[in-house]
Amino acid sequence: MVDEQRTALKKAAGVSGGKDEFQVRLKGRERDYWMGREIGMLGGYGFQGQVTAGDGADKQGNMGAGYNNLKRKKKKQQCKVGREEEGSSSNRPELAAFLLALRDTLIEEPLLYLCDNQSLLKAVNRWIGEGGKATLVGAPDTDILVAAIDILRKRIAAGTATFLVKVKTH
Repeated sequence: MVDEQRTALKKAAGVSGGKDEFQVRLKGRERDYWMGREIGMLGGYGFQGQVTAGDGADKQGNMGAGYNNLKRKKKKQQCKVGREEEGSSSNRPELAAFLLALRDTLIEEPLLYLCDNQSLLKAVNRWIGEGGKATLVGAPDTDILVAAIDILRKRIAAGTATFLVKVKTH
């Protein structure tokens, strides 16, 4: 990734959002509610590793995306990626959010990444197990894909589980 793109991504990651944050409480009555939601039924709340969810949103024609780690509540674990520089397609910002989540997770830690973007899943799954025949020529968002694939290959070599799961929106 060239320095200009890296600077633009870092600048976009620093944009503060106006969304309300929710809290998952797995005690009392709320446990039944959360365990009955899609992540609960997938086993996400009991996953022995990092559980991260990524999503994008269009705000006045500008696409942004970010990720949130369920187990790490520190502010620095939350990032927003993309704005007017990235255009109004969710693919590039959501792929960038996935890359930031990969970078934020230790290679040795299992990762469950939840997203609602089918294009993200297709873009990443195409490169898993492809060997020497795969090429990135003509692929959109090659700069981000190369970095994500590099981390995924390191995770595979370390024997670390990485799961990308498509969930329903909202």
